Parts: sequence; structure tokens; C-alpha cells
Amino acid sequence: MSIKSLLSLVLSLLLLSGCGYNQIQINDEQVNAAWSEVLNQYKRRADLIPNLVQVVQGYASHEKEVLTRITEARSNVAGIKVTPELVNDPEAMARFQKAQAELSGALARLLVVSENYPNLKADANFRDLQAQLEGTENRITVARNRYIKAVQDYNVSVRTFPNNLTAMVIGAKTKANFTVDNEKSLSEPPKVDFGAVPPTAAPAR
Repeated sequence: MSIKSLLSLVLSLLLLSGCGYNQIQINDEQVNAAWSEVLNQYKRRADLIPNLVQVVQGYASHEKEVLTRITEARSNVAGIKVTPELVNDPEAMARFQKAQAELSGALARLLVVSENYPNLKADANFRDLQAQLEGTENRITVARNRYIKAVQDYNVSVRTFPNNLTAMVIGAKTKANFTVDNEKSLSEPPKVDFGAVPPTAAPAR
């Protein structure tokens, strides 16, 4: 390499560094790390569900519709191909969020049904799964919020001057984020209250 070419390379690197190249790369890595943690916590929840369904089925086998719905919802989530490129594809991200929201809804319905079975609520395995589920839902919320913040920082870095010039040169584009109509409700874990007393049926007349 000639001295002229070397100097040109060094100058280019300095210009890119001064125009936010390094910051864009740092923010991109933070997004990837935050996304990996989101997936990790969602997988943890998915892994808990088969055990939860099995325990509930032992006491409430006739709740077939609810059990089937949560199994199907989990299957739909597992069927989505999750790749690093997903965060750059708003449509794919929307499908991912929709599948996770459906699983959350099915899980919430399963837990509501469980309220009607005192023996189930007293089962040690069920109580342990309840505790694990509550912890996982909280971790999902934390991980998702961190991802939202990481994407926000990244998107700002590629849209503001002079970083946006560097972003255009290297092809860095904004990333998809969690944006849903009921984002507030999705950021809250399903209500898991096994202390409530189910209503007593009115006596037959």
C-alpha cells in the first residue's frame, strides 16, 4: 500500500469516527445485546408453559379449549423464525409481537381458569411454576424496556446530523421497536392471584 493510500485510509477513518461511526456501532451492539436478552426471557417463559399445562391438566383435564389454546399459541411463537435481521424488519417484528401477545392472553386465561380449582392452587408444583412465571414476566418487562431504550438511542444516532451522513454511507437504517396499541397492557405481566376465593355458586332452587 502506498503512503498516499495509507494517508487516505487514515483520513477516512478519522472522518468516519468524527461523524459518529463509532457511536453507531456501539449503539448497534447494544441493540443486539438487548434483543438477545428479550429472546432469552421469552424462551424461558415458553419453556415453563408445558410443565404448567401438564399440572393444570392433572386437575382440570376437561378445560380442553383453554389448554389447547395455550398450546397452539406457544406453537405459533415457536414457529416464528427469529434471526438478527428481525429487528430491522418492522413487519416481522409486528408478527413476533402479535404472537407473543396471543401467548400472553392464552396464559392469562389459563391462570384465570386455575382459580376455580382449589386443589390445583394447593399443588406444590403449581405454586413453584407460579413463582417462576411471575419472575419471568417481570424479567420480560425489564428486558423489553431495555431493548426499547437501546433502539431509541440507536435510531437517534442514525437520524441526527452529522451521524446521519455516516449512516447513509454505511447503510445503517433505523430499527424496528415495540410499538403496539396496547403497549401499556403488554408491559404488565398477567395477573396471577391465587389467593382470591372463587365465587360460590348460588344454590339450586
